[in-house]
Amino acid sequence: MNKKKIFNDPIYGLIRFPFDTIYEIIDHPYFQRLRRISQQALSHYVYPGALHTRFQHALGATHLMCRAIETLKSKGVIISDKEFEAVCIAILLHDVGHGPFSHALEHTLADVHHEKISLIIMEKIGKELGKDFSLVLSIFRGSYDRPFLHQLVSGQIDVDRMDYLTRDSFFSGVAEGIIGYDRIITMMNVADEQLVIEEKGIYSIEKFLMARRLMYWQVYLHKTVISAEIMLIAVLNRARYLAISGIVIPSSDELNYFLSLKGDEKDFLYQPEFLSNYVQLDDMDILWMIKRSVNHPDRIFAALCKNLLERKLLKVSLSTDESRVLFLENKRIYQEAHQLSESEIEYFFAEKKEVIYPYDTKSGEINMLMKSGKVFPYSALNTHLNTQAEERTFLFYVKNSHL
Repeated sequence: MNKKKIFNDPIYGLIRFPFDTIYEIIDHPYFQRLRRISQQALSHYVYPGALHTRFQHALGATHLMCRAIETLKSKGVIISDKEFEAVCIAILLHDVGHGPFSHALEHTLADVHHEKISLIIMEKIGKELGKDFSLVLSIFRGSYDRPFLHQLVSGQIDVDRMDYLTRDSFFSGVAEGIIGYDRIITMMNVADEQLVIEEKGIYSIEKFLMARRLMYWQVYLHKTVISAEIMLIAVLNRARYLAISGIVIPSSDELNYFLSLKGDEKDFLYQPEFLSNYVQLDDMDILWMIKRSVNHPDRIFAALCKNLLERKLLKVSLSTDESRVLFLENKRIYQEAHQLSESEIEYFFAEKKEVIYPYDTKSGEINMLMKSGKVFPYSALNTHLNTQAEERTFLFYVKNSHL
């Protein structure tokens, strides 16, 4: 009965999956929670349509995985049904450990990477469904002896990236992110258990890398998007300070647990109460706290919540010698005018460096399979390829605003 379930995806149309276990996972409360975790945090403050969720992305990435595996099998790559199912489950659950607003709050609520939490949640889902997920976990970690399966989940040209670029481009309306995912998947193959792209797909790879770079600077690292995320982090940092100080703030029990959390990951990550609270936490907890706190007695917390709710964001400028002088002067004036301490002024003034690698050779190459049968790294075939880090430092500040 489960196999008859069909999802109507706005990008790929009607999609379905070949294994009952996938549908059992989708119905699990831990996966359903991803409906309430935004894919692009606060990007909708700039791109109003970017309101899609991790749930949609996970389904889309799993659909692309199914297509990729079918393509490889059609080319004579032997992949067992157990491997097929396991790699689909691995990609379906690859983001299950994301916290509220995705990457924006990853190290604010709990200083632990979402992939570590994903592994713990994967294990728990497996146990609750009575399934052996040892192969799933092995593929996800990259320890399985067929590396191409892990590379499809997490690599330079994985189905995760293919879906989020396509989906984020679609919902944000930024056409520069459109990639030829169909052609890339069609050009996939395996050589010596490594994922390769056939020579005919070389220009599709070039477009993929260009699209990813443009999406980072135009959407993910857009200066106004970063401003909103910095304000959201400031709200959580102030809420944590108040909670630890014993000052009551309107929040859920689960959010209160994380606001009061102390120590590092080895102290709390494997505690039962950590996971039980984490899987109940989503964007709604944060939004409800912000909405209820606009008139909080703490003037700093109230101002941060009100400004974020009403989209009165921090001003932004690129860091230069001239802009830094103005930044520091504005900071001094604002601090004196509102009688803020050295720690309090940091909620309203911030500096952030963003770095991307258009093509990061350190994290592995895209391997190209030539017509001769030889395999070459993509960087050896594209002499104009930019492998250097691109950096931008932004200054965020308040101007002519009252507490």
